[in-house]
Amino acid sequence: MPAAISEDALLGGRVRLRQPMAGFRAAIDPVFLAAAIPAGAGESVLDLGCGVGAASLCLLARQAESRVTGLEIDGDLVKLADANARLNGVSDRFLAIHGDVAKPPPRLAPGTFHHVMCNPPFLSAGVSKPLALASRDAAMREGAVVLADWVRLALIMARPQGSVTLIHRADRLDAILATLSGQAGDISVYPLWPGAGKPAKRVIVRARKGVAAPACLCPGMILHQPDGGFSAAAEAVLRDAAALRF
Repeated sequence: MPAAISEDALLGGRVRLRQPMAGFRAAIDPVFLAAAIPAGAGESVLDLGCGVGAASLCLLARQAESRVTGLEIDGDLVKLADANARLNGVSDRFLAIHGDVAKPPPRLAPGTFHHVMCNPPFLSAGVSKPLALASRDAAMREGAVVLADWVRLALIMARPQGSVTLIHRADRLDAILATLSGQAGDISVYPLWPGAGKPAKRVIVRARKGVAAPACLCPGMILHQPDGGFSAAAEAVLRDAAALRF
């Protein structure tokens, strides 16, 4: 494991999260991703690129009777995810698996998950200079596996009519929709506006595999008040584990 580990709190202390002090660190994106998953009691969820388990643990804090499997390429983060599951008392409902999105392990059976969620790397390969910290750059930048590969695997792993949900940069919405085209329907796009009158920087996209239904552009959520603090709606998600209503 990384030498320097911090223990942080999500959802107003409902989730305790140990994560590396250097490199990629969970912020608000996994919390909002988890809030978008319509998991019911007893339903299975696959978290692609689960990292230390932030989104998975936030989902279990809201829906304790679901089951989550995480797939993560970094073995050190898998160990931390397992430790976080124990720390939060959900080892019986959250399992992190070491594996690659490019070649998922055979134990992940296609077409078996009620819901699949992911927070893929935001930066395209070759775009902008590398980030100073190599581990952070590896988490933030696409390599051989690109955005379309993440979406395709999510669709493969979801059961018929199951949901696929991801959070990503708003300026890559076209690529996400192109990959979903013909494979999923009932597509909902939920913008996250940094402030009133400001362009969205993040979008949450949710779709259902093999369903023929029209797309919906949701009102979304304004994250910040004019003074820079979180809006009441954002606080409800970040502190009180509220679900997003699509």
